[in-house]
Amino acid sequence: MSGWQDDAQRDLIKNVGPRMELLTRGEGAHVWDGDGRRYLDFLAGIAVNSLGHAHPVFVEAISRQAATLVHISNYFASPPQLALAARLKRLAGTGEEGRVYFSNSGAEANEAAFKLARLHGGAARPRIIALDNAFHGRTMGSLAMTAKLAMREPFLPMPGGVEHIPATIEALEAAIDDSVAAVIVEPIQGEAGVVELPEGYLAAARALTTKHGALLIIDEIQTGAGRTGAWFGYQHEGIVPDAITLAKGIGGGFPIGAIVTYGAASQLFTPGSHGSTYGGNPLGTAVADAVLGEIENAGLVENAALRGAQVRTVIEEVGSPLVVGVRGRGLLIGVALAAPVAGEIVAAAQRLGLIVNAANPSTVRIAPPLNIGDAEIAEFRTLFAAALAEVEASTPAAAASSTGATTADSGKVPA
Repeated sequence: MSGWQDDAQRDLIKNVGPRMELLTRGEGAHVWDGDGRRYLDFLAGIAVNSLGHAHPVFVEAISRQAATLVHISNYFASPPQLALAARLKRLAGTGEEGRVYFSNSGAEANEAAFKLARLHGGAARPRIIALDNAFHGRTMGSLAMTAKLAMREPFLPMPGGVEHIPATIEALEAAIDDSVAAVIVEPIQGEAGVVELPEGYLAAARALTTKHGALLIIDEIQTGAGRTGAWFGYQHEGIVPDAITLAKGIGGGFPIGAIVTYGAASQLFTPGSHGSTYGGNPLGTAVADAVLGEIENAGLVENAALRGAQVRTVIEEVGSPLVVGVRGRGLLIGVALAAPVAGEIVAAAQRLGLIVNAANPSTVRIAPPLNIGDAEIAEFRTLFAAALAEVEASTPAAAASSTGATTADSGKVPA
């Protein structure tokens, strides 16, 4: 074990497994380790680094604001905070009634959403509906809405009132009534393996929540900021929710989250009902506003749609018998596998100089920066094909069993 690994084992809490590598710098879609080896980063900090690494817009914004005003507490407002709030309202189409609350992370944004649901529901509406395979965070409120038993079990009992149902319109119709305060969903379940909701689900959820007086809250933490080829994933179905939660890509690497509310939901929080010392600080909001401005000005929402289609085509054209489907939208892509070898593919890819992620044993997740182009996609093709070939050679039975499979995938969560 090298020195940095010894340091990590000795000094860091063991809430994750051994770190895969010691990364020391990045530029664009590439990072370098302590030995100077270069990697193509097609994970982007788990859909966080929208502009890649060390983008001039990001560097200039953080440098300028750090030399101006970093923190003032939530007793005061700042120009970057107001500018970012106005931009998010415009991009989300909230109209004048929309409001924005800033947090420091996606989990914190979903904590705010949990409290928003409670404020709306009161004693008369104690139920919150979430979906099977959902991931909304690891704080206690967000964990209550998360459907991963292994994450929840050590911390039971959870905050009450949350129910998880299958991601079908029929299950939602059966579960919802006038006792439901809110329904919270991800347009694409990223941690479940990049699994899209059934076609028409969000429209049905909007109709049902409106009928029963419940809030519809969309968790856009992984799908927002242009990643799916629209500014927000829910926009593909043309609905208007009551609230969306944001983080990851909106800050381009700087820790920031938000909840954006629509209509009457904007009046639920009142002075003292929620807060954060650091939330909405001038540094974070200045950087996020600059990142979103660059995504907008450089046409990166459109680029995500274009390049996502190219990456999907590349994966299909590689023709590996291990690949049985490609899911997702834009540059949030899940590669469905014929066998539970995602970990082996990720390890092989890293040895070859490519960073991707095993969302679960049967899915490789791909989420590169939104500004990738032909050169990065060509490099990805070479490295990913080599990683698949390396694992194919060691898993002949899995490869043989998938002969004749197509890349048309059902969208179901892999076992």
